[in-house]
Amino acid sequence: MDLVDSIKKRRSCRAFLDRPVDKDTLENLLMLATQAPSAINLQPWELTVVSGEEKRRLSRLLVKRMKEMQISCGPGAKAPLPEYFVERERGLLNTMLPNLPDNTNFQDFINEGSCNFYGAPTAIIIFIDEVFSRARLTDIGVIVGYIVLAAHGIGLATCPIGLITAFDDDIKEELNIPEEKHVVIGVAVGYADTESPVNLSRSERVPLSDVVKWRG
Repeated sequence: MDLVDSIKKRRSCRAFLDRPVDKDTLENLLMLATQAPSAINLQPWELTVVSGEEKRRLSRLLVKRMKEMQISCGPGAKAPLPEYFVERERGLLNTMLPNLPDNTNFQDFINEGSCNFYGAPTAIIIFIDEVFSRARLTDIGVIVGYIVLAAHGIGLATCPIGLITAFDDDIKEELNIPEEKHVVIGVAVGYADTESPVNLSRSERVPLSDVVKWRG
């Protein structure tokens, strides 16, 4: 699929088919994604691919811990958000609510969905070594962009999952990850359930004039 077409059409998927992604396809995805650039070629990302019963067990653990800790998705802001950010968040809420099952609480759907990777058969957990400063998180952002676009290009659906960072210790213990590694983000990977109404939701993007300044 054409890259420009992928950029225009790719959206986060919140309902997946119960259909495994074979290892060859996942390896192809990661081969493409790890072509991402990084500062002085450090390639600081470390990826753990979790599928099958391992993924189901991890999901059960995260849902359990989320409820125990009363963790909830949020903007990660250090202060009250300016209204224009709130309006963007409200736009997502307004486009998703009509497509959720009746009597479904939006926040519960997002929280449990995130911990369950929205039912995707595979989760990619991205770690970074504690030797790096926060500056290298920019490299993680770049590879996540490559993952979601490459996945779309080969017929897979994705959803980045940030909530799981709250369960860093639990994830490392469950997956036998060394203590000096830290969870940055997860990505749900699988085949989209195109019959699910929730996947009809399309959040809008603000005009360039809201986010771009021109000089010269």
